[in-house]
Amino acid sequence: MKLLLPLLMFAVSCFAEVTFTREISRIVQTKCAHCHRPNDIAPFSLQTYEQVAAWKDDILRVVTGGVMPPWKPVAGHGVFRDNFSLSEEERNQIKAWVEADAPPGDPADLPEPLADAGEWILGEPDLVVQMPEAYEPPRGRDMYRCFVLPTEFNTTQFVSAVDILPGDRRYVHHVILFLDTSGVAEKLDAEEEGPGYTCFGGPRTPALPDASLSSLLGNGIGLGGWAPGTRPRLLPDGIGMQLPPKARIVMQIHYYARGGTAPDQTKVGIYFAKSKVERRLIFVPIVPLDSRGNVSLTIPAGAAEHEVKSEFIVPPLLDAHLINIFPHMHLLGRQIRSSAIRLNGKEEPLVFIDNWDFNWQGAYTYVDPIALPAFSRIKLSCTYDNTENNPRNPSNPLKTIHWGEGTEDEMCLVFLGVTFDRERLP
Repeated sequence: MKLLLPLLMFAVSCFAEVTFTREISRIVQTKCAHCHRPNDIAPFSLQTYEQVAAWKDDILRVVTGGVMPPWKPVAGHGVFRDNFSLSEEERNQIKAWVEADAPPGDPADLPEPLADAGEWILGEPDLVVQMPEAYEPPRGRDMYRCFVLPTEFNTTQFVSAVDILPGDRRYVHHVILFLDTSGVAEKLDAEEEGPGYTCFGGPRTPALPDASLSSLLGNGIGLGGWAPGTRPRLLPDGIGMQLPPKARIVMQIHYYARGGTAPDQTKVGIYFAKSKVERRLIFVPIVPLDSRGNVSLTIPAGAAEHEVKSEFIVPPLLDAHLINIFPHMHLLGRQIRSSAIRLNGKEEPLVFIDNWDFNWQGAYTYVDPIALPAFSRIKLSCTYDNTENNPRNPSNPLKTIHWGEGTEDEMCLVFLGVTFDRERLP
């Protein structure tokens, strides 16, 4: 008899009707609503029963097809915070709800509504900086433009998260935030007419005065960046990105206005760390290099599964912990994989995306930081489809593609967000 009651309860739960108020609303809140909300990246909102029910057939199609939610990392290759992929149970509940003609359920079962964060998904930032005036990129070609955003702090600040709101998502390819305390960026800006200055290859600013090897490894990238699909995430307690006194944030924007153009006025929301910061987050790029140490990548025309590999050895005394990882390719990319080889030869997967989509990129933060002792090897592998069977291939006729900063060039890149074990901030 003691076993009978739990079995009966389990049987009832298996056959209970799935409703919006009890199950579907909670799935939507945790896995969909961070994008499907007003004025965000998704094309429509999913905040009420009426909104979700109106799209139920499309929701079922993209959910069963694995298109949505657009969580790209493959399970088993890194365990990440804020994972918004659907479990098999959640997929089955959505399927059962749609097939039952979307029953609304009892309003008393609804969860508490999500707080309205406004245009910023993490809520109102501590500091908002933006381009002083709108800039209209040239039509039909790539443009890298740097905009100087002054800050007025007299002491060092530590940043826990950055959110970037493109003024026009149709033309902003990606954004990287560099830091400058030399005044060089402002001089470069003054030398060119119009807002900002041209900056293919980087902002052309010197390293920070206190630049250590760890800062140089990060190529001057101070506050991270944004690419289509990126969602802001707060760093773990005790870790922050350093914002020096009186620093200028140099916002490098890659525009790709192939089909048209319009004025853009991108802005940056900064969230300061609320607890004591003990270690800085440094961004280390891993890219394929030739025998001379130059970036090298070639994808032959017609190659269907062309693989490019790279390897990086953690330098002596720079034992580190990996906090987050940001993979990046362009339009020909199909798969990107990274792993760490321990000193004992054991390989630990860091990230694997088996269905790359340029429109859904992101920085993925680990639940538990991954130790990277000195002399560990970081492996990177990228696979490309440079055939006419690739619907995203921009080349007609096909041509050999090389590394480059243009949208129709290619990249094989992961940014490793790391802290160094020997660093202890005062």
